[in-house]
Amino acid sequence: MEIGRVGVWLGPLSMKAAAETREIASELEQLGFGALWFGEGVGTKECFTQAATLLAWTERVVVATGIANIYARDPMATANGARTLADAYPGRFLLGIGVSHAPSVAERGHEYTRPLTTMRAYLDAMDEAIFRGVEPAEPAPRVLAALGPRMLELAAERTRGAHPYFTSPEHTAMAREVMGEGPLLAPEQAFLLEIDPGLARAKAREHMTYYLRLDNYRRNLLRFGFTDDDLDEGGSDRLVDAIVAWGDVEAVRDRVRGHLDAGADHVCVQAVGRDPVDELRRAAPALLEL
Repeated sequence: MEIGRVGVWLGPLSMKAAAETREIASELEQLGFGALWFGEGVGTKECFTQAATLLAWTERVVVATGIANIYARDPMATANGARTLADAYPGRFLLGIGVSHAPSVAERGHEYTRPLTTMRAYLDAMDEAIFRGVEPAEPAPRVLAALGPRMLELAAERTRGAHPYFTSPEHTAMAREVMGEGPLLAPEQAFLLEIDPGLARAKAREHMTYYLRLDNYRRNLLRFGFTDDDLDEGGSDRLVDAIVAWGDVEAVRDRVRGHLDAGADHVCVQAVGRDPVDELRRAAPALLEL
């Protein structure tokens, strides 16, 4: 599977009406991005249906779940959904799965239990899942949503690699050290093209506030030397600057290069400004030179 060095994390773009998402996906493929990533949260589009439509609307680009929530379906459904898409679109579907977050899991009516134990058991059940269809010539690669060292170790041990979200190049360096050479490391990087510091940070905080309420992300940031004060009220300037790349195209390119230099194989960029598609258009030439 060829996903290139830079892809797009669609974010809210994946929640638009189908006709608009279709145009966006086609344009991003034509711009040259290697992969289209999208998430699955409470109330979002169902991820395998979304993946199937994105694959049908494009010709070459890899479509990746970033991530499919393991509490949204049982292991057999996940395994066989991936098999179905891998058979229909050889070399173009990448399955990212994750344990999500306690509040989201509770909204689905489930109990959030020990993440590592739960994920290990889920992977075991996926591997044992019955499938009465035709096995794809090449299975869909799997990656795990992973932040802490133990989940990163599991990603390296049991899957193709890891897809960290809401992290910095410093986390990427740690993740590569933990996983070693070989496993795929594909972090997400939010960005916006705004050179005014006040405007840029205000817009970045609109993006960050939701994530800073979630314990998994908070614990990960504290692990990297941020304090509780840094995490309050949308994040301190220091935290905002670490998580969201802002400025001109060169500043965004340099942040993505920072992840690559730290050991990332692929970086999926998420435009979080007022016009995400335009920002991706403007940034694409510089990013795709990396």
